[in-house]
Amino acid sequence: MTTIRDVAREAGVSIATVSRALRDPAIVKPDTRAKVLETAERLQFRPSHLGRQLAERRHAAAGVVFPDLSGPYYADVVMGYESVAAEVGRSVLISSTRGRADVEKQVTDMAGRCDGLVILGPAVPEPLVQHLKATGTHLVLVARPADAGIDSVSTAATSSATALVRHLLDDGARTFVFVGDPAAGPDVADRHAAVSQALAASGEQTRMSILPVDDLDETNGRRAADALLHDTTGTRTPHCDPSSTLPDAVVCANDELALGLLARLTEAGQEHRVRVTGWDDVMAARWAGLTTVRQPMRELGATAARLLEEQLDGTRTAPRHELLDTELVVRTSSTLLGKEPA
Repeated sequence: MTTIRDVAREAGVSIATVSRALRDPAIVKPDTRAKVLETAERLQFRPSHLGRQLAERRHAAAGVVFPDLSGPYYADVVMGYESVAAEVGRSVLISSTRGRADVEKQVTDMAGRCDGLVILGPAVPEPLVQHLKATGTHLVLVARPADAGIDSVSTAATSSATALVRHLLDDGARTFVFVGDPAAGPDVADRHAAVSQALAASGEQTRMSILPVDDLDETNGRRAADALLHDTTGTRTPHCDPSSTLPDAVVCANDELALGLLARLTEAGQEHRVRVTGWDDVMAARWAGLTTVRQPMRELGATAARLLEEQLDGTRTAPRHELLDTELVVRTSSTLLGKEPA
């Protein structure tokens, strides 16, 4: 028996679009309606009243898949997404793949309950993304390498990284540590690459090493600070001589790492000896005086929602790729001039 899902897949539209074309054709573009009707006739699809009700109730939602739900970054993205979803009356299902052994089943099941999915960063492995694409699932990728055939939205790291590096160089920094693992996800990889390229293009004699961490949170930021404060005898001391261990500047992959690292340096009495920067500009960064790169986090979520809605209402078929600007925000954590103790 032919189902509404079969018609949607064959016509290349969402299940909701098929339902609207059959139930309320005036709100569907004529060419889209014609395609749906032709497909339904060819497949001999005969919707039942109950089937229409189930389809409408089941698919009045979009799914957002996160790699993690902890931390303020994802909360702001959700708020941006919800602001648009509320305008169009669409429910939002949210899921995290962190620590899940059954990611493929989890995401596939979610796709079956939604009109489309928004996938953030490394939440879903690439083979599964391609499978979802091949089966006709409406997709939007956020903070992830773009796919020519899938809508995407990301942020521009290059210009802000260049401004950040120039700011640190002007303050006297020449040795750098990047805290974060570029192999952990596309966001961290992009930020590390942008900073590395900016240093290489600066014309200054600089050096940058990588200090990988297990997770992008304050606990790992504190552990990174401990690693930097590790003295040459192999023991950690709260007030060790940092002259041979501390770099001039520490660039953290996100604000949570930077906040934890800065707090630990302050406890050790060494905050005046190293410049610290973050990335995202979460609310806590403002109170801590943290220099950072401001990400338009709510706009990321809102833009993803708009892109998905354009797919679902049939107003656009060609993929779109949106690139949002970022901005360097200079505060006290990145400047040592005038900070030296008397």
